[in-house]
Amino acid sequence: MNSKRITLFAGHYGSGKTNIAVNYALWLKEEHEKVVIADLDIVNPYFRSKDSEKHLEERGIHLISSEYANSNVDVPAMPSEAYSIIDDKSLRAVIDVGGDDRGALAMGRYAPAILDENDYEMLLIINKYRPLTRDCASTLAVMREIETACQMKFTGIVNNSNLGDETDEETVLSSIDYAEEISKASGLPIRMTTVKEDLYDKLKEKVANCTAIKLYVKQSWAKQEEDLWQK
Repeated sequence: MNSKRITLFAGHYGSGKTNIAVNYALWLKEEHEKVVIADLDIVNPYFRSKDSEKHLEERGIHLISSEYANSNVDVPAMPSEAYSIIDDKSLRAVIDVGGDDRGALAMGRYAPAILDENDYEMLLIINKYRPLTRDCASTLAVMREIETACQMKFTGIVNNSNLGDETDEETVLSSIDYAEEISKASGLPIRMTTVKEDLYDKLKEKVANCTAIKLYVKQSWAKQEEDLWQK
């Protein structure tokens, strides 16, 4: 895998950025000894990398997250440990940036050092089937809001267009023109088009940079529904 030392994933709520960040950290671990994943989403308590903490630790991947993750406490604070991503150049780091511009604000404190090192990739996760990113114009608006908030520019795109469990081959194929339009308008390359593992063999010859992913993190609506049933 040709990766940068630091890889950041950002996008609209529900785009799937957290699940992709977890998959990416696991891929990195296959080639690098020291891998960490930092969950900077201090806004959304339902859609967290921390949901996968046990699985990550079993694979030797350290998770950095707020002590208030997966709790009912909404405190916009990150542990000082997050600075290890900047200071320890032996690490391969994955950063799950908060959704939209509000969530991306936490990146502001780390951006100058990351930009100065200049060994990073910042990927925009897009999903054609989310209500507020159904077309190129609205997706680009979200992209620009995130860039302004975190003080960094995106370097590539991940097309993660899906309908959850209802996703089929046509769901993915119907998103290709959308992703290519965004790529052309933004000047950013499409690094991956992610698909469920059971669809990979059907799509790998039809979709450029087709990448199979596993589901490690539930969609926000599914997590909320589960929590309601458990109350």
